[in-house]
Amino acid sequence: MRHTVFLAVSLAGAMALTACEQKSAEETVERAFQDVNVVDESDLNDVMLTVADPNEAVSYFRRTAAENPDRIDVQRGLATSLVRAKRYSEAAPAYAKVVKLDGSTNDDRVDYADALLRSGDWAGAEQELDKVPPTFETFKRYRLEALIADSNKEWKKADSFYETAVGLTTRPSGVLNNWGYSKLTRGDYQEAERLFGDAIRQDPGLFTAKNNLILARGAQRNYQLPVLPMDQTERAQLLHTLGLTAVKQGDVQTGKGLLREAIETHPQHFEAAVRSLRALENAG
Repeated sequence: MRHTVFLAVSLAGAMALTACEQKSAEETVERAFQDVNVVDESDLNDVMLTVADPNEAVSYFRRTAAENPDRIDVQRGLATSLVRAKRYSEAAPAYAKVVKLDGSTNDDRVDYADALLRSGDWAGAEQELDKVPPTFETFKRYRLEALIADSNKEWKKADSFYETAVGLTTRPSGVLNNWGYSKLTRGDYQEAERLFGDAIRQDPGLFTAKNNLILARGAQRNYQLPVLPMDQTERAQLLHTLGLTAVKQGDVQTGKGLLREAIETHPQHFEAAVRSLRALENAG
């Protein structure tokens, strides 16, 4: 009898031990799958923020953020994807949520200011940048500071911010173009021309800087195209810009000649230049 009881107890113990081992094994497997899921999700987040269609990324992060409202990485992903999709009026409130969460950074605050500026809320962007400590020095922060100083016509501050921003990036063409345009609006045409030239040397494909350079030269009544890297279509477009600038300066005959040259240069029918020239000729 004692043998039977002992056997029953032994069997019960073995079953309990087996159950414990099985439970432990299941927990280990579950933890392993959780770890895999975290890695997979992190990889998916990265894909969504880089190569995925921006609007698809928005849908993914919006769904994930609704399920994980306190996860800052997901909320940040939603805000970033909205900026990528150029949905700036939605990105700004998304970043407003991010900066209120535990773990938010100065970069988040700067990104929030950027979204506000892109959505047209310049005052709000300035307020957010004022909350960033002056010791936090990044290219993006100073580029935004420069644009806001420009909008406030605080020229000395703007120049200082632009100069600092240029020194904080290996790709300064965009900020050099912005700085040049700032000088152009102030009437400092020679300095604007120099900055646009610097931007083009940094990025020979930046057509906006080429067009702005032509505006700066035309404002000085210099109607010769500079030596620039350009294809035939770009050359025609720049001649068109130069022709319109000449007309604006009162040099109508020169402008007409430049427009004719633009029409002849363009490899296809250049409708915009044709309309401009026709309007001038009809005006006498």
